[in-house]
Amino acid sequence: MTEHTHLLPAGKLPLALLESLLTRLTPRDPRIVVGPRAGEDAAVLDFGDRYLVAKTDPITFATDEIGWYAVNVNANDIAMMGATPRWFLATVLLPAGQATAEMAERIFAQIAHACDALGVSLVGGHTEITVGLSRPIISGTMLGEVAKERLITTAGARVGDAVLLVKPAPIEGTALIALERSDELRRRGYSPAFIAAAQRYLHEPGISVVAPAQLALATAPVHAMHDPTEGGVMTGLLEVARAAGTGLAVDLDAIPIPAESAVLCREFGLDPLGTIASGAIILTAAAGDAARLAGTLTAAGYPTVQIGKITPAAEGLVALRDGRPTRWPIFAADEITKLFT
Repeated sequence: MTEHTHLLPAGKLPLALLESLLTRLTPRDPRIVVGPRAGEDAAVLDFGDRYLVAKTDPITFATDEIGWYAVNVNANDIAMMGATPRWFLATVLLPAGQATAEMAERIFAQIAHACDALGVSLVGGHTEITVGLSRPIISGTMLGEVAKERLITTAGARVGDAVLLVKPAPIEGTALIALERSDELRRRGYSPAFIAAAQRYLHEPGISVVAPAQLALATAPVHAMHDPTEGGVMTGLLEVARAAGTGLAVDLDAIPIPAESAVLCREFGLDPLGTIASGAIILTAAAGDAARLAGTLTAAGYPTVQIGKITPAAEGLVALRDGRPTRWPIFAADEITKLFT
């Protein structure tokens, strides 16, 4: 097989392939401020007195509480640009042969609950019972707005910045395993209390990062924020460096991994550093502002630690373990795909 006929793994397109595809696209509208770029969380359009920020993201792994996921993961990416999520559209695809009115009602109730929690309005979308699906899929689109002077981009990271991780990882991965594999976990001897605690990660610490993002922006100048989703926190860090054209040094031992996350990832043979990590924020700011940001966010209930620093591009990607350089963990596909393939 040639390079172009090899089957790709489940999950995101490989970053190099995505970048190659995007370079072939030349946006012609001068109102496009941020177009299709690897590592950027959303598109930004100039709407005169402010920027419109737009994001679309599907939910393909989760089935339980899929509506909650769909609203929140899209709102997260709007918040990473410094914007406020306002309007949501949902394309809801239900599997033929399984779809019921109760299924549709449950999903729409989840969407409504999530929108209410964020002050977002559902303004449209599409619903369909689709042949060939084994489970429901939602593709969401979130629109938001931001004052022009308050826009944040992943590419804004600067050499010398401290790299902070707001909330631990992998929050979403922990909830997904516990929700989607609950029966199997019970068969393997895990207690109902442990499974329930891991399932609650969806809401506590929660996959939403809108509130901590807004608090960070109100506390000190933030140069970049990024939402580490598929590929986990390590892929998110890689995307920050690629978007900003910098190097990055990270202390792997400084990345907080909750006990439930470590146990579940070990049980299913997943590396938590490469497991889907919505619920956390990778944030960069001047080194002098790092302690204030970490202290303010932690005091508000969003544990924040410094895990690295932005370095010159020539220094590349450096990962440390026990204070010594080690191989940078690269994940061709999110570790969570091992549960679904």
